[in-house]
Amino acid sequence: MLRMLFMPQPKIAAADTPFGLGYAMPAEWEPHAATWLAWPHHEADWPGKMETVRWVYGEMARKIAPGETVCLLVRHPAEQKLAASHLRHAGCDLSKVEFIVYPTNRGWMRDTGPVFVRKAESGKRKAETAIVHFHFNAWAKDNYWQKDRKIPEMAARLLGKKLFHAECSVAPSIRNPQSAIRNFVLEGGGIEVNGRGSLLTTEECYLHPTIQVRNPGMRRAEYDKTFREYLGVKNPLWLLKGPAGDDTHGHVDDICRFVNRKTLVLIRETNPRDINYKPLAENWERVRDFRLEDGSRPEIVPLPMPAPLCFGDRRLPASYANFYIANDCVIVPTFNDPNDRVALGILGELFRDRPVVGIHAVDLVLGSGSLHCLTQQQPA
Repeated sequence: MLRMLFMPQPKIAAADTPFGLGYAMPAEWEPHAATWLAWPHHEADWPGKMETVRWVYGEMARKIAPGETVCLLVRHPAEQKLAASHLRHAGCDLSKVEFIVYPTNRGWMRDTGPVFVRKAESGKRKAETAIVHFHFNAWAKDNYWQKDRKIPEMAARLLGKKLFHAECSVAPSIRNPQSAIRNFVLEGGGIEVNGRGSLLTTEECYLHPTIQVRNPGMRRAEYDKTFREYLGVKNPLWLLKGPAGDDTHGHVDDICRFVNRKTLVLIRETNPRDINYKPLAENWERVRDFRLEDGSRPEIVPLPMPAPLCFGDRRLPASYANFYIANDCVIVPTFNDPNDRVALGILGELFRDRPVVGIHAVDLVLGSGSLHCLTQQQPA
């Protein structure tokens, strides 16, 4: 049986992957052509709060639009009219909004939207971008994803971009004796890159053996190889787990974020009685051993947590780490908490090239996500 573990794996032709063709995922703070959003409509995400959440979308679009196009998915012309009305009343410049009529299941564009990679300019060759299709499956949790999975294909057609279908090769094991090449499932909220070769993710999200298993049978080394082939990263950094209430089971964008190529912010819970204290402290133990792609240690800046935010008996994943870096600003979720001011101050010191602004997210996080979860950048 042990011989089975060392049988040759099926191979994916490197020349057909983004890495093989010279593409890599740029950092979020690099220039954008657009930010993608999808108009909220799934009532179960925000029970009783849908109208309030739509006004939050208006505020997001108003802050983002001065520096880049907002590509907003709407399901039909009537929804476009509704969305335009809200954005107009929020003070958003509608000339900077491109409405795309396309049916969606939900609005979490970080995970369902197009993930872009870029090939740098070289000689007479201009820089170009392409899209990677990561085969969204609703966090290996829900059955409501069939329309959302097709968004990257639609975006590639709309923009005239090359589309890569992400695949992974899974080695044979005792439990799964047949080696195979199959679709690789990944969400944008589960990864974070510095644009220079390093990537952050979590073991809770992608290596847990039984809970929300995106790619059954895949091991860490296989993930690392697939990250390289489709995102162009060579230095994966694995944290342990995320905060309570995260229904994605460990997305890194609620935990740890790069703010420049050498600096990351990492959330910290200081109350030893809080359910998040131990798992977040374990991340701090892990991050001390991190090295960047050039072998240097990253600078690590602590970001506070707000006081526990609950809906009934359910703890919500409120986190200041779920900020979004747009061309002209950084928008940060706030929670009517004294630490709002502290978090905004920390991020304001780190982002000196654009203003850092808070957006009220108490109602938004009822859907178990926030600003970063709802946005997807299209690099310039």
